[in-house]
Amino acid sequence: MDDRVGRNGWYYWCMHEETAQSAIDTFISAFNASDDSYVTALLSQALTSDVIFWGPLGRSEGIEAVERFVLDIRHHPAGSGTMVRCSGVDAPDEWARYQWVFTTPDEGPRLAGMDVVHLRRNLIDQIVVFAGEILPSS
Repeated sequence: MDDRVGRNGWYYWCMHEETAQSAIDTFISAFNASDDSYVTALLSQALTSDVIFWGPLGRSEGIEAVERFVLDIRHHPAGSGTMVRCSGVDAPDEWARYQWVFTTPDEGPRLAGMDVVHLRRNLIDQIVVFAGEILPSS
């Protein structure tokens, strides 16, 4: 019998999902910080120092690379937007996924997507960003 199905396994699964959600929500809060000076501290609470980030522009490493990405999003030409996790967190073991939406002010550009993250010692050590809709196959 899979231990995750047993009484102790259910507790482990729920605790792991809560840990993943906490790291993810802290990561997302960096996009919505009241000031740029808070971004680094928030990212440091959510990410490992050697985090691997697979973003729209390719692969990068380290909190500094993620910070540059977050600051670029925060300074969107249409204005400072809002990043929101718009789904639950699905966390089978050390991997987790969630959906998000980014909206700029005054009904400006909106982007939605899904991230897949890997956790190590309760921190995110890999982020894979999937932005935009996947069109149906023809």
